[in-house]
Amino acid sequence: MSTSAEGANLLPLYTEHSRLFHENRFVYPVVSRRSRGISVGINLNPDKVCNFDCIYCQVDRKTTGFTDFVETERLLAELDETLELVQSGALYLDERFAGTPAPLRRLNDIAFSGDGEPTTYPNIDQIVAAVAGVKLARGLSAVKLIMITNASMFHRASVRKALAILDQNQGEIWAKLDAGTDAYYHQIDRTSIPFPRILANLCDAARIRPLVLQSLFMRVDGVAPSAGEIAAYCERINEIRRKGGLIDRVQIYTVARRPAEDSVTPLSGAEVERIATMVRERAGVPVEAFSGANA
Repeated sequence: MSTSAEGANLLPLYTEHSRLFHENRFVYPVVSRRSRGISVGINLNPDKVCNFDCIYCQVDRKTTGFTDFVETERLLAELDETLELVQSGALYLDERFAGTPAPLRRLNDIAFSGDGEPTTYPNIDQIVAAVAGVKLARGLSAVKLIMITNASMFHRASVRKALAILDQNQGEIWAKLDAGTDAYYHQIDRTSIPFPRILANLCDAARIRPLVLQSLFMRVDGVAPSAGEIAAYCERINEIRRKGGLIDRVQIYTVARRPAEDSVTPLSGAEVERIATMVRERAGVPVEAFSGANA
């Protein structure tokens, strides 16, 4: 999928992913090109604490978050009110969403995606169950419930329970895999969590249900990932599949918003498509490619 004139015209909609919406603290709607519609986000990390420090992250970690406490009742009330805005169409009276084209005026998903890694939330299984309850109460059983995650906590019992609840509620797990080698993983994701732990978690989760792998590639100091790095990345996908893991699809994309480090710049649409083609050929999985303008 390459950048089109339409995509360029709608760029402000796709790049404006603010996690602040009216007076809400925890729930925010965005127009998502990858979701092809409205995604209602849930921020379980308003303190901006994350166990990864990715060089491309768009969260401003130089300033502190407004709280380290998630008010569950308020979060659920915000979710219910935001879903009402989307369902009624009142969302598009808001200046930020008024330009949303008709094909994208659809509620695609409710996504756990905020200012940190959502699966580090202590009672993740309980909050996922509560959010699923709000979704069902609104008659939205067909709407996806998505966990956007770095897969670092999949070995925890509460996270496994949360993922099982997703499985029962039109769930999808969008799991990060940004590298093929240990060195590149640490360069890009800047975490103390070992790469083998991430790969083992991905494999274990993928044996239970198909995963969506989300992989962001970029230039660092003007240098794109090497062909060898992408080949190693394809081999990591192949390893997951050889061990019985299922991959629904892979999302290959690049930087669309201001990253944490000035050394990070987006790949061109052609470069993104070349990587996607290589993944299709070497890993044999469905691939969606998104350039910076439509990520």
